[in-house]
Amino acid sequence: MRPSNITYRKRSKTLVLEYGPAHSELSAELLRVYSPSAEVRGHSPEQKRLQTGKKQVAITAIEPVGNYGVRLTFDDGHDTGIYAWDYLKDLADHRDRYWQEYLADLKAANASRLPAIPVGHFTPGKS
Repeated sequence: MRPSNITYRKRSKTLVLEYGPAHSELSAELLRVYSPSAEVRGHSPEQKRLQTGKKQVAITAIEPVGNYGVRLTFDDGHDTGIYAWDYLKDLADHRDRYWQEYLADLKAANASRLPAIPVGHFTPGKS
């Protein structure tokens, strides 16, 4: 189902999908970790790659792809997923379930939503 309008709220990093009088909100983080790209999903369920460190990710561009869906570009450089209308609707309808699955996957992998912060090269004994 194609939304009647799509709006991105930069401050909250939320994509708002309007379906007539109803609307759904999806965080950029959820959209990024559930990207339909082969880089994230692989070519089979066994090839799925857990996305970590995406808590602060933002959407920088939304590009229509024919009547099919949209391509989202994220500020971490990811831009290879095309979000079909039906896939966006599924994410919106089952947002809470997907979010809980993501958190469970992170916990099982002992991974974090927070981005890794590079500390640079450390040499013991030097100040």
